[in-house]
Amino acid sequence: MTTTSCVFDEIIDRRHTNSYKWDRYTDSNVIPAWVADMDFRAAPPILEAMQRITDHGLYGYAHAPAALDFVVVERLKTQHQWHIKPEWIVWLPGLVPGLGLSVRAFTQMGEAVMTPVPVYYPFMTETRAAQRTLQKVPLKLEDERWTLDFETIEASITPQTKLFLLCNPHNPAGTVFTKQELQQLVDICTARGIVICSDEIHCDLIIDPTKTHLSIATLNEAAAQHTITLLSPSKTFNIAGLGGSFAVIPNDALRATFTQTKAGLMPMLSAYSYEAALAAYRDCAHWHAQLLTYLRANHQLLLDTIATIPNLKMVPLEATYLAWIDARATGITDVAKHLETAGVGVSDGTGFDGAGFFRLNIACPRPTLQEILKRIRHAFDTTV
Repeated sequence: MTTTSCVFDEIIDRRHTNSYKWDRYTDSNVIPAWVADMDFRAAPPILEAMQRITDHGLYGYAHAPAALDFVVVERLKTQHQWHIKPEWIVWLPGLVPGLGLSVRAFTQMGEAVMTPVPVYYPFMTETRAAQRTLQKVPLKLEDERWTLDFETIEASITPQTKLFLLCNPHNPAGTVFTKQELQQLVDICTARGIVICSDEIHCDLIIDPTKTHLSIATLNEAAAQHTITLLSPSKTFNIAGLGGSFAVIPNDALRATFTQTKAGLMPMLSAYSYEAALAAYRDCAHWHAQLLTYLRANHQLLLDTIATIPNLKMVPLEATYLAWIDARATGITDVAKHLETAGVGVSDGTGFDGAGFFRLNIACPRPTLQEILKRIRHAFDTTV
C-alpha cells in the first residue's frame, strides 16, 4: 500500500462529534456525501499549529500575522502567476460572507446580480437576502464540458445589472474556465461597468492535470480593476470549520467600499483561523500533492462506475471533489430522497437550480466511496 493510501484511507468516525455533515444522519445507516467537507484528517503541520495555540491557553482577539500576508503573496505569485500587494488582502470569517458583502457593497436596492446556474446555492440566497434582483443565466453543455453561454449573458444584461458572481473552478459543474472564456466575460462586464466577484475557493483542487486555474483578475489591468477575488485554504486543506478566508481587491475604491461594508458586520478571525491558514499555505505542499493524487483516483473510480449505471451520466471533473451527476433519465422526482433510502446522503440538484441532478462529495476514504457507489448502483440499476 502506498503512503498516500495509508494517509487518506484512514476511516475516522465522525458521528456524534457535532459534525454538520455527519450528524444529519447520526441515527441511521446513511453515508453522508453532500456538504463540501472532506473526511480526511488535516495535515500534521496544521494539527501542530492548532496544538500550539491550545497549549498557550489564551484566546483573545487576533490579527493576521505579517508572515501570513507574505505567504499569501508568495503563493499567488508562484502557484497562480499573480503578483499582488499585501494591502489588497481583506481577511474574512468565511467565503460566503464575502459573497454577501460583495452583493451589498456593489449593488443597491433595485439593482441586479447576475450568475450562471446551476451554482453553489449561496450565490442565489445571498442575493435574495440582500433584496437584490437575481438574474440567472444557464450554463451550457458543450463538448462534454459545462461552460458559459455568452449569448444569453449579453442578452440578459439590463441597465440594473451591476454585479456578476462567477464561480471558478465551478461548483457544482467542476469546470476550470479557460483564458478565452474568462477574457470574453471580462470584455462583456468591463464594457458595461459591471463588477465581477470571482469565487476561486477550489482553485487548488485541480483534478484534470491538463487544466490550469487562471484567476480572472490576472488577465489585464481592466480585469484587475473590476474584480473582487475570494479565496481560502478551507476546502483544499479541510479546515472550513475555522472560517479563514480572504478577498483580493486591487482597486482602491472597490476595496474601500468593501471594507466599509464589512465594518461592524463581520467578526474578527480567531488565532486558530490565521495559524491554520499559515501552516496550510506554508508547510503542507507535500500533503496537498498526496491529496490530489488520491482525489484523482477517487474521481476515476467514480467515472468508471457511473458509466455502468443505467440512466446516470456525468462529465469528467476538471476541478473540485464535487461530482455533478445527471439523473434526469431515471424519471425519479426526488433523487436525493431516493438515494437516502438507499443509504447515501447527497446534495439535491434543485438547491443549485439544477433539478434532476445530484451533487456527490468524493473526498472520502476509498473504501467509503466504494460503499457509496455500491449503494448508488443498487438504487438505480434494476439489473442488480
